[in-house]
Amino acid sequence: MIGAIAGDIIGSIYEFDNHKSKDFPLFGRGCAFTDDTLCTIAVADCLITGGDPAEYLRNWGQKYWKLSYGSMYRRWLSREHLGPYDSFGNGSAMRVSPAAFLANDIEQARLYAIRVTEVTHNHAEGIKGALATTDAIWMAFDGTSPGSIRQHIAATYGYDMERSVDSIRPDYEFDETCQKTVPEAIICALEATGFEDAIRNAVSIGGDSDTVACITGSVAEARFGVPQEIVNQAMERLNDEIRIVVDKLYNRLNAER
Repeated sequence: MIGAIAGDIIGSIYEFDNHKSKDFPLFGRGCAFTDDTLCTIAVADCLITGGDPAEYLRNWGQKYWKLSYGSMYRRWLSREHLGPYDSFGNGSAMRVSPAAFLANDIEQARLYAIRVTEVTHNHAEGIKGALATTDAIWMAFDGTSPGSIRQHIAATYGYDMERSVDSIRPDYEFDETCQKTVPEAIICALEATGFEDAIRNAVSIGGDSDTVACITGSVAEARFGVPQEIVNQAMERLNDEIRIVVDKLYNRLNAER
């Protein structure tokens, strides 16, 4: 999960000022966590405690009201009894990584993913984006080769996984849908030679940079782990109550290994 958070922070300054190159300061001036991190933390907190996803997402979101949520999600946050709103936005995929991290097997991971997604993003494409991300994370943890993960994601979810980062970069534009974010983000992680390279891939293609890098970071962590210096830099940019949830997740994982 810290991989997703680091990706969000690193990509935060490029969301509306795309940088179509892998050459940039890793933690650039002004980078900070966004709603992507906050929603990921809410999902982790919910799954750790066994709570209601809608309640946890709302409680965390209302506490951090000034973050740059999408308009429909902000409306959902403000109305206690508003149900899912048929979204296929990439928010379903950027927040889902704790489902894979906390599950005992891929089937449980998928159940967790659906549970934390359907309270808002109940459109078939929203669910699909969350599940594809969850599968990629779980399979990477399990040591599945990048080529086999590509084949699985393509066959199961219908995404075009044959592209390379270099082929995506020239024409890729800002897009907040799962359909135009999830496959690109996963490719950035699968083509990488290490965690930092994955995040540089993600930023370099442009688009919704913080979310692309957040999704990429979640898969890249499962493949490579996260270098301690990047963990330290990311954690320094979080506050205490967010750090507590991060620590809870990894303490639980370490206790179960």
